[in-house]
Amino acid sequence: MTANASHYLNRFKAYLRIDQTIRDDAAQELYAHLQDKTQELEETGLSREEASKIAVQSLGSPELIAQQIYETHAQGSWKEAFFSALPHFLVASLFASYYYWHNVISLSIILGLTVGTAIYGWHRGKPIWLFPWLGYYLMPVVVTGILLLSLPQGWGWIAALIYIPLALFVLVHIVRQTARRDWLYASLMLAPMPVIFGWFLSSGAGNEFLANDMWMARLQAKAPWIVISFIALAGATIGFIRLKSRTHKILSLLTPPVVILLSVTLASRASIDAWGWLILLISLFAFAIPVWMQARAYQ
Repeated sequence: MTANASHYLNRFKAYLRIDQTIRDDAAQELYAHLQDKTQELEETGLSREEASKIAVQSLGSPELIAQQIYETHAQGSWKEAFFSALPHFLVASLFASYYYWHNVISLSIILGLTVGTAIYGWHRGKPIWLFPWLGYYLMPVVVTGILLLSLPQGWGWIAALIYIPLALFVLVHIVRQTARRDWLYASLMLAPMPVIFGWFLSSGAGNEFLANDMWMARLQAKAPWIVISFIALAGATIGFIRLKSRTHKILSLLTPPVVILLSVTLASRASIDAWGWLILLISLFAFAIPVWMQARAYQ
């Protein structure tokens, strides 16, 4: 393979953020086309380097070809879209019923289903429907960190020093593995985070979590709006899976969580303390940073 062809194919594969099998097959077909074109030009008397350069130029921009192939394969099926949105619907159903929200058996079943589905998908090639499930799989890890704030002064800092490195290791490892497939899938995975934290903290949870039993009642009073929030997340997820254009995918993914978070925090800003605002900013940053990284990589 000539240097021109190698550079072209590397740019093509770097830009085409899609399933590895599809990407490798597309790159192989593109390479075969370059080989045929180069050989054809060599037969006219050109040197191999000159023929390769002209063959590469005749294909056009590798980014444009990658975009066309991405839009051909990026649209998931309705089955994939529904299964991707299913964890959001499950959370919405919990808040839709006071009984199920307080029933340990129901919570345990949903938690077990989430963990089992996430582990199954992780070891089955990381299909696109996996990533929303992974978001809820990570939630207990993150929420535990918030609950450490309620420990007596001194103990909270000791627990945090032990817990934070372990939690960051888990989060960074999973986000890195996800981003290797596509940066946008990391945002798809983290989409519930700012919404959950927004409702959690707007209900008075935080430093006074263990000392104040009223926060659960306040959370339950907001249940109809919480249900709507997670149904909106489910709709955004379905849109993300079904849309072809990468730009449309980004808009469908980012808009609902950001709008929900802003609405919740502005309506409840008086009940959120400094720690709460910091947690919300971190969660929003973690959710949005993969999209920013993707845009930067494509410049």
